Amino acid sequence: MSSLVVRNVELDDAEALCAIYNHYIEHTTVTFEERSLEPQTFARRIRQVADRYPWLVMQESDAIVGYAYASEWKSRSAFRYTVESSIYLHPQAPRRQGYGRTLYGRLLSLLAREGYHRVIAAITQPNDASMALHEGFGFASAGYFHEVGYKFHRWIDVAYLELGLEKPLNGVY
Repeated sequence: MSSLVVRNVELDDAEALCAIYNHYIEHTTVTFEERSLEPQTFARRIRQVADRYPWLVMQESDAIVGYAYASEWKSRSAFRYTVESSIYLHPQAPRRQGYGRTLYGRLLSLLAREGYHRVIAAITQPNDASMALHEGFGFASAGYFHEVGYKFHRWIDVAYLELGLEKPLNGVY
């Protein structure tokens, strides 16, 4: 992992990030989107989110291997200290090598430093790898919704997890 760099997103990343996300749209239930996106659409999303919330990219040499970001959880002003987090790794990125932990840890640390109070994660089920990543950072169950999504001709459950940022994240910051 010595050649890994975690940096802020740039609009020039849109094509590579869109390709990663489209893999999850087309082949998994990790996202409930059902149609692939165009890089221009993804660039608009980057602008909308990164103008207000952290969005990080993990790069190995010249290749983007993943990204993680925070976004608005609810639009009412009283929710302004709570965000929803997301992480996506390139489908060919090595698994169980600390990529996700490194990237997500940086995002969570940044959110804590910026004064956010709570992070919400919505994880489609089953997704053992994502559940383990989140639980490893101390996320706790906050709810479970049965059959709230329908994709690939089947109903999908979603687990909600939450993390309070008022305490250290397992030594991450």
